[in-house]
Amino acid sequence: MPGLHGVFGGICERLASLSVAGRWAILLPLSALFGVCLEFAHLPAALLLGPMAAAIAMSACDGTVHVSRRLFYVAQGVVGCLIARSLPFSIIGEVQRDWPLFVSAVVSVIVVSTALGWLLARWRVLPGTTAVWGSSPGAATVMTLIADAYGADIRLVAFMQYLRVVLVAVAASVVAAVWVGGSGVTHAQFIWFRSVAWLSFAETLALVGFGVVFGRLLRIPAGPMLVPLFVGVVLQDAGWLTIELPPLLLAASYALIGWSIGARFNRSILLHAAYALPRLAASTLTLIAVCGGLAAILVVIAGVDPLTAYLAMSPGGADSIAIIASSTKVDLPFVMAMQAARMIVVLISGPSLARFVAGLMHRAGKHD
Repeated sequence: MPGLHGVFGGICERLASLSVAGRWAILLPLSALFGVCLEFAHLPAALLLGPMAAAIAMSACDGTVHVSRRLFYVAQGVVGCLIARSLPFSIIGEVQRDWPLFVSAVVSVIVVSTALGWLLARWRVLPGTTAVWGSSPGAATVMTLIADAYGADIRLVAFMQYLRVVLVAVAASVVAAVWVGGSGVTHAQFIWFRSVAWLSFAETLALVGFGVVFGRLLRIPAGPMLVPLFVGVVLQDAGWLTIELPPLLLAASYALIGWSIGARFNRSILLHAAYALPRLAASTLTLIAVCGGLAAILVVIAGVDPLTAYLAMSPGGADSIAIIASSTKVDLPFVMAMQAARMIVVLISGPSLARFVAGLMHRAGKHD
């Protein structure tokens, strides 16, 4: 062990002595390596998690690389456009047809996740409202960025959110594979190079720029992401905009967000995350199990197909759920409408829920 400690110390000394260019020269290939490995492992959000893991490794070894805040805001704007592209107004019609079912299902998952977040905060597994943001059931990148805007610890929120994304994706893949006999689930390939509609691309970049500037000027929490998201949904539905996001731009934006989050980690926060990991994993698995129970209720009460119900109620990881749902025989519009409805409600209610739990924690602290 002393030998390993000495090697680690030597690596840290070398990284700390490198210039900014030297650190980037290590971070870039390390990010690519981690990203490729995660892609081969079929893990969701690999293009974000790979760079984030590389930045965490560099930070733990005193080789922190800082990302420009302006570039970070632009990356948020791109993510906002990406979400807007996946939220057509046609989903509203799907929700309207069975609105009591959607309302009860969405509220149930949010109540359970908030209760688990409150318990994690109450038991001091995570500090303050960080536990609530980390427990939010959907839109991991969005919740992480909004949590940062509201003062939560972005590092621990990211750790918990992406732990949930991975566990939910694995659980959903296993359930779907068992349900269809192990032959129906495929992994979507990321296409790096394809033709680009340049006019639509220019309009999308204009929307990103508008969102970044407008969101910052009005000091909207996570405005650089939320403004393009909501404006993009409206313009797209009105037929005034076709959101065009080339894969290389998406990959660069994911990397920028991953680096920005990963660079904020240090050894003490990594030790805290490792210490909290068993309880965080138990909390996430509990949420998955409860959502499975809610899916069973949907099957009995509403007559929904069991696999459709399970995928619809899966707590987050909408992109990976979409991949799984599209490759199996389920009601895809229902699944995605449920996922999208929950994401929208979480976006709107997140700050209020965090403040509510903070109030509960404050009153509980007075009685301790």
